[in-house]
Amino acid sequence: MQWVKKKRAELEKQKERFVNGAVKNGITKETAVFIFGKIEPFAEYGFNKSHAAAYALIAYQTAYLKAYHPNEFIAASMSNELSNTDKLSEFYEELKRLNIKIERPCINKCFSEFKPEQGVLYYALGAIKNVGFEAISEVVKERKKNGEFKSLSDFINRANPKNINKLQLEGLVKAGAFDSIYKNRKVIFENIPNIIQNSKTIYENKLQNQSSLFSDEASKVTYLSNDNSSYWSTDELLSKEFESVGFYISDHPLKKYQIILNNYKVKTFSEFENSKENESFIAGTLMSIKEKKTIKGNSFAIVKFSDLSKIFELFLFSEILEKNRDSLKEGNSFMLTILKDKDNQENRFRRINVRKISKLEDLTKQHYSNVHIEIDKSNNLNELYKVINKKGNSLIQISIKEGKKNYQFKLKEKRKFDHEILNILNKEHYIKKISV
Repeated sequence: MQWVKKKRAELEKQKERFVNGAVKNGITKETAVFIFGKIEPFAEYGFNKSHAAAYALIAYQTAYLKAYHPNEFIAASMSNELSNTDKLSEFYEELKRLNIKIERPCINKCFSEFKPEQGVLYYALGAIKNVGFEAISEVVKERKKNGEFKSLSDFINRANPKNINKLQLEGLVKAGAFDSIYKNRKVIFENIPNIIQNSKTIYENKLQNQSSLFSDEASKVTYLSNDNSSYWSTDELLSKEFESVGFYISDHPLKKYQIILNNYKVKTFSEFENSKENESFIAGTLMSIKEKKTIKGNSFAIVKFSDLSKIFELFLFSEILEKNRDSLKEGNSFMLTILKDKDNQENRFRRINVRKISKLEDLTKQHYSNVHIEIDKSNNLNELYKVINKKGNSLIQISIKEGKKNYQFKLKEKRKFDHEILNILNKEHYIKKISV
């Protein structure tokens, strides 16, 4: 028997067979029962000494490396899991906890694998979805040999077309790998077919010893049509980054909801987990969802969320799952009402139940019924009026403090006041405080 863990029922089935077999081989029943008694603890958790010694040695070595060489250790661990997005996201959270700076995917700075260097970890281009490790390794070799890519056209002229197919380029663009040589990801993404065609033409001309009739700058329009196209919105950037990397690196979707989160006194999952509170609001962006069935056939889901503190998993049981199924999509952000299991107070890993889940985007569309706005000077009233001049369902109170005098009044007519207006006003210099 090499090792057995948590299979007591299976072990019990083997007891009679073991004892009878031992007796047939000339061993007394008492001795056989005694020997089997030594095996029984393994039904809890156990393995032989040689196995345990090897595990202990590896645990010691990895603990030492992480303690004294954290950047190098995590870089090696992440390079070993290039295609495992779940593992990479866990390591990424650990990097943030250890305050190790992460260099985002960059065609001119990063490498095919994760590379640590002077307190910085360079994200692996080979870990981006659909970007083959071997292909991007060849692109990196070209950069090392002939210097950084100075522009998009320089990249197209130098990269071998066999290393930049459609899916590979899409992954690199969505991850922001070309930001250092061309800022507008939307333009590059829309022109990927042009880029591939031009790359092939240039490569074939080189093989035939032909040179282009156009200079690098003059041929720019050949690579990119609609060069003045609009940019992707922040939401689009983050969504596409998530598609290519598997988690958020440059920013987090929850940040745009910060005002709402503050109004509802939302905690991070880490704060709630480590607090004595049994119930709280938290927020999270959905990263993945796995739906399963109970023995009775009821649906439930294991949902992985990300907030500004960590990545965490919660169970959504059938009633909440069915009610919110249409909105439970990757990239959507939610406010959740969660409750710790009171029946298991002593276990710090006790289950956390989800009582309610609401899409944050829907909350932004709600109008506030009572709003109190404090401004610094009365001559800013005209500026304020320009923002809240539309009729609506919100009662507005305004406070102004000038010198030793405080002025307070209500607007006669109700006005439109939603999350968008709240965001606009919070950026204005004359606003001291807004209560909703």
